[in-house]
Amino acid sequence: MRHFGHLAPEVRNGLFHREPAEFGVDSPARTLAVALGATLYSPATRPALARDVVKQAGQGVVSMVLCLEDSIADGEVAEAEENLVRQFAELAAAPADRVPLLFVRVRRPGQITDLMRRFGPARRLLSGFVLPKFTEDRGLPFLEALAEAEAAHGQRLFAMPVLESPELLHLETRTETLGGIARAVTKYRDRVLALRLGVTDFCSAYGLRRAPDMTAYDVQLVASVIADVVNVLGRADGSGFTVTGPVWEYFRQHQRMFKPQLRRSPFAGPAEALRSALIEHDMDGLLREIELDRANGLQGKTCIHPSHVAPVHALSVVSHEEFGDAQDILRSVDEGGGVLRSAYTNKMNEVKPHRAWAERILLRAEVFGVAREDVGFVELLGASVPTVTARAGGAGQAGREGVAF
Repeated sequence: MRHFGHLAPEVRNGLFHREPAEFGVDSPARTLAVALGATLYSPATRPALARDVVKQAGQGVVSMVLCLEDSIADGEVAEAEENLVRQFAELAAAPADRVPLLFVRVRRPGQITDLMRRFGPARRLLSGFVLPKFTEDRGLPFLEALAEAEAAHGQRLFAMPVLESPELLHLETRTETLGGIARAVTKYRDRVLALRLGVTDFCSAYGLRRAPDMTAYDVQLVASVIADVVNVLGRADGSGFTVTGPVWEYFRQHQRMFKPQLRRSPFAGPAEALRSALIEHDMDGLLREIELDRANGLQGKTCIHPSHVAPVHALSVVSHEEFGDAQDILRSVDEGGGVLRSAYTNKMNEVKPHRAWAERILLRAEVFGVAREDVGFVELLGASVPTVTARAGGAGQAGREGVAF
């Protein structure tokens, strides 16, 4: 599979200086962690789940989480497990390139070993498990169960712990909780693909909910946790992990209090209709949050509606300017460092301080591609206009397309 593989070759050729590379379930973990992109969640109770998975893969989704936890009622768990087993058997007959990276979000450690047994040969489609409300004490049994299932079936499995517990949010327990999480995930480093942030649960602890005019970073309680998680667990010195962006909860028009957050100039001309559609369906807030995710050290994003996928992926493509800067910086590393003027003559590239940034840019360029010099996020979004606008316009049917926590 590869990002933007659902677009026609001639469309990709017009967008990319370097097209996204192919990757698969056997790719290195470092590659897959970045390639996750917009990870679409869906409740495991959906009766047409297998068909939905194939459909979403055909429209650009490369990673999905099938949820047995918060997205379904407590009394539906047994039914949802049975449905998952049936749907995996159906998916096993689908072409390999029409099945994205699949993860199951479980409630308890025993579900990991049980589901792997019940999936039978179809378990080959599973990339791993999402572990809820992760702390050291609660998380280690999940990681031990994953290691047990991996050994029993000879299959590589990844874990994606969700950081969402009150202990992590509360100031008096945050440092200790972060230290414990760090110990747990470091012990199983080879199997921890990414850490996911449960911002909805953070807000719940204080009875908060951000409006569509605001990002997670406008809620200071949440922003402080994100900063501390990246500080401890997202370092670029080799000890860190990929930390993914929080969920965006909105997918249809709401009454606005503040001005739209998209400037007119990038959308001048034919793209003005795209700007109007994005604003109409609260996508301007999502776009701003994606940019703030990147600025704060996060990659990818949890998504609860298909209309959110294209914006996340469009803004993940490396610009021609970023790519040139990153290449120049890394070429100069062996020369002992120093300062370079950007080829675009608009910034300073300092070789040693910017090295880690450059390495991350080239990894993202590998999986998301590099845009042509005259192509920006507007053109990349525009290539998916039917997907963005049609899906957002039909968002009232989100119960059939996605899942809200």
